Amino acid sequence: MTKPLSTVTPNTWEFLRDPMIKPTGFREYDARWKYPEEINLPGMTALGLGLGTQMMKRGLPPVIAVGNDYRDYSLTIKNALILGLVQAGITVKDIGPCITPMAYFSSFHLGGCAVAMVTASHNPNGWTGVKMGFDMPLTHGPDEMGELKDIVLNGKGEAREGGKVEFVDGVWDAYMDDLLGDFKMSRKLKVVCATGNGTACAYAPELFRRMGVEVVESHNTLDYTFPNYNPNPEAMEMLHDMADSVKASGADFALGFDGDGDRCGVVDDEGEEIFADKVGVIMARDLVKLYPGSTFVADVKSTGLFASDPELVAGDAKADYWKTGHSHMKRRVHELGALAGFEKSGHYFLAEPIGRGYDDGMRVAVEICKLMDRNPDMKMSDLRKALPVTYSTPTMSPYAADEEKYDILDRIVQKLVAKAEAGDSFAGKAIREVVTVNGARVILENGSWGLVRASSNTPNLVVVCESSDSAEELRAIFEEVDAVIRTEPGVGDYDQTF
Repeated sequence: MTKPLSTVTPNTWEFLRDPMIKPTGFREYDARWKYPEEINLPGMTALGLGLGTQMMKRGLPPVIAVGNDYRDYSLTIKNALILGLVQAGITVKDIGPCITPMAYFSSFHLGGCAVAMVTASHNPNGWTGVKMGFDMPLTHGPDEMGELKDIVLNGKGEAREGGKVEFVDGVWDAYMDDLLGDFKMSRKLKVVCATGNGTACAYAPELFRRMGVEVVESHNTLDYTFPNYNPNPEAMEMLHDMADSVKASGADFALGFDGDGDRCGVVDDEGEEIFADKVGVIMARDLVKLYPGSTFVADVKSTGLFASDPELVAGDAKADYWKTGHSHMKRRVHELGALAGFEKSGHYFLAEPIGRGYDDGMRVAVEICKLMDRNPDMKMSDLRKALPVTYSTPTMSPYAADEEKYDILDRIVQKLVAKAEAGDSFAGKAIREVVTVNGARVILENGSWGLVRASSNTPNLVVVCESSDSAEELRAIFEEVDAVIRTEPGVGDYDQTF
């Protein structure tokens, strides 16, 4: 295997012949590139050869399930990836177009094989990537991604005989049966199903109907141009559209799914967007009644209520705050034997006996409907209002180049830690501690906090703030964090504010 080039000009002889892969596409827990600017088809074949070589080096059974999302170029990219896997001597079980959690499920369904899912997740069109794992429900983390990067970029892929492709039918039906079992709603529910024309169109509406839920369709026609909005339930554009649908239809709530179906967003019956970390607290409150003493993992972007909520404390729940990122969270849930993990971006990790431990927006939809069935006299807005009041920002992402963002973040973290060590006030309060497990989460004496970290998926920093006191304090915390961020000239504008 020759070493891939980092840049090749499109519409050239070399672009059609030579593998090209931009090194920054190897992220902490999956791989993502702009296509074709940052990776070409020979580059994707080199990635497949590298992934297959990684499997062989680890002595794994040479079998992998491969799927792709509904983007118009994903099938072409999947076929290029499969070519490389076959070159490495791997038997590829092609499960066809699917959402990411169905690809994860296929490992269990097909006897425990590795998984590679071609998807750009919630990134806009023009992006591609691969989510992969060797031992479900775990997926590649920094160590595995570092090893894969070394194999691919240094031309260490090894060709072997024996590779082949098998097309596998029936996984869709098995996955849907696994999600539902024999569950049927006993109360009437009317739910807006928002998919933004993404791959989840082929799953969510039917899933609701099988449960006995009345479906209000919202952009549920497959269309890889995403004509209404990019399906990302963390983005206010999608959440506002979901809120409009709830108000127009009189639905009980709305559930929205991202482009590859592993995330879920919620809007209640009053049209209020409930950020995913607060939905996590609502779910944890319900689950701790069924499983007292459970451990819940939350990512560092999430509300402090997992540790302080009186109902969770009364249920002897244990809170663990961990690194943002689907692979980090899956591993932490697995390591701690936690019942569930919750990420502010809308990834939920429901482990045994509820789920299989991986992030699955469809599983979350089923469990939310079951929660509502167990609380027949409650509206979603009642559950929201029952939470202790906090004030929080959406996830905001100022631009920072992939090649620079981690160095920028390191300097920002040092400046925030220095403020704490110097005894400086922050938004008029004393700093209790600065948690640096993933960026810097500055926690004030009253439990309010502000976070800055680097996005693992896009050229951005990530900023989230929460106040336990007031909207005014929330604004002050954001301004304090932003003031430190603005000392770095390499940081650009925010994608959204509040």
